[in-house]
Amino acid sequence: MAGVDFVDVRKSFGAFPVIKGVNIEIEDGEFVILVGPSGCGKSTLLRMLAGLENISAGEIRIGDKVVNALPPKDRDIAMVFQNYALYPHMTVADNMAFSLMLNGSSKAEIDKRVGIAAGILGLTKLLDRYPRQLSGGQRQRVAMGRAIVRDPQVFLFDEPLSNLDAKLRVAMRAEIKELHQRLKTTTVYVTHDQIEAMTMADKIVVMHDGIVEQIGAPLDLYDSPANLFVAGFIGSPAMNMIKGRLDPQNPNSFIAADGMALPVARPPSAARGRDLIYGLRPEYMALDPNGFAVTVAVIEPTGYETQLIVRFGGTDVTCVFRERVTARPGEAIHLSIDADHVHLFDAETGVRLID
Repeated sequence: MAGVDFVDVRKSFGAFPVIKGVNIEIEDGEFVILVGPSGCGKSTLLRMLAGLENISAGEIRIGDKVVNALPPKDRDIAMVFQNYALYPHMTVADNMAFSLMLNGSSKAEIDKRVGIAAGILGLTKLLDRYPRQLSGGQRQRVAMGRAIVRDPQVFLFDEPLSNLDAKLRVAMRAEIKELHQRLKTTTVYVTHDQIEAMTMADKIVVMHDGIVEQIGAPLDLYDSPANLFVAGFIGSPAMNMIKGRLDPQNPNSFIAADGMALPVARPPSAARGRDLIYGLRPEYMALDPNGFAVTVAVIEPTGYETQLIVRFGGTDVTCVFRERVTARPGEAIHLSIDADHVHLFDAETGVRLID
């Protein structure tokens, strides 16, 4: 196994830069997820690590070796793709063994490695089947098994769950995470799904427009987003964001653009006298008969919780409650805010303000 380092990595297609100086340090054995919207550069970064894209500038290291000029076969990595890429005319066993056969491994070694991987992934009884005889989840496990038998230094996953239905995605998330816990192999995983990133990663790299916006543990990014982009991308439902300024007479009060006063527990000194964005996660509001009045716009019951979109002044805000809510659209309810979980962002730069 080995760590991975991206050192001021850049990539341009002609005159158009797509990766703009990325620095990421991935420790040996870590499960790191690159997440961001389509076009942010995450898949390009993964393909450069795999050797499938050339690097315009900077260095990529696997362990203590700079791999910029190494072909993919010499990087000791194994990649799992979104579309499985199984050979339809080969059995499960032959698909998993194919790379070992190309390397000239003995039949005994191939049988041993395929048997171990099949046992780990629950494929032992399926080794004689062909891909057409498998479900989507089984095909994905075969693709993972093909990577495992190589015993690489680094696993690469490129949106491997995108083609699966919602229920199967949840099951496969758990399987991939459990697999990593067993093998302890350094893993770099790309997805646009922030729920995948939050539930699976040891460390998340949030990317946007070819740059890294923030790196950290999932809950650190959720609780302490560096800027408006991370705050809006990480978390579902997304963080509420309200424009306004601190009250010059009372810095513990935020005055929204429509005039409503909202509480702030610890206003940063840098927040005074400037345009701000008031950030609040949907779960940090509570039904409170003594709170401020809002009008219910939409109710979305999900079973274990209820999501409400409420309107005060000209602003729509999403709330999440564990209790059942009996109000109907158009009715008024009263809410209170947990001011200890309020974030203030500079409206011009988008940076979260802290002391």
